[in-house]
Amino acid sequence: MRRKIGLEELLEQAPASAAQQSSAPPPVRPRPAALHTEFEFELPRGYVDADGVVHRDGAMRLATARDELMPQIDLRVKENPAYLSVVLLSHVITRLGTVTDIHAGVVEGMYATDVAFLQDFYQRINSEGHTRAAVTCPHCDGAFEVDLAGGRLGES
Repeated sequence: MRRKIGLEELLEQAPASAAQQSSAPPPVRPRPAALHTEFEFELPRGYVDADGVVHRDGAMRLATARDELMPQIDLRVKENPAYLSVVLLSHVITRLGTVTDIHAGVVEGMYATDVAFLQDFYQRINSEGHTRAAVTCPHCDGAFEVDLAGGRLGES
């Protein structure tokens, strides 16, 4: 049968047990992996700004529920549902070359190839959590992975 102990008795026992434990090293707990929330990319063509500078390297963060909901109340999206991806991408792209103020006008000025790339990139990082894709060589049927985030062919 267990006996009840009072608060005073518990406090008297605590320093003794703490002193005994101080000589032993603390248990090692594995650190959880940090959540990767921003992904680098390289546009196929590049965004050309008003000064004629081409910006290809950029970063996109993971979307939040707010990012997905906000375009639904945007009047431009209500008038033209196809505009949803422009507004959504403008919220999640954090950097594009030296351009840090990314807004719908920047995405509107991108080539269709780059917008399609960014839509696929968005889908990949938000649903699969990575930028890798499994591919098969059409010549040798060898299977391997490529990183869609960037790097030109032949570069490492």
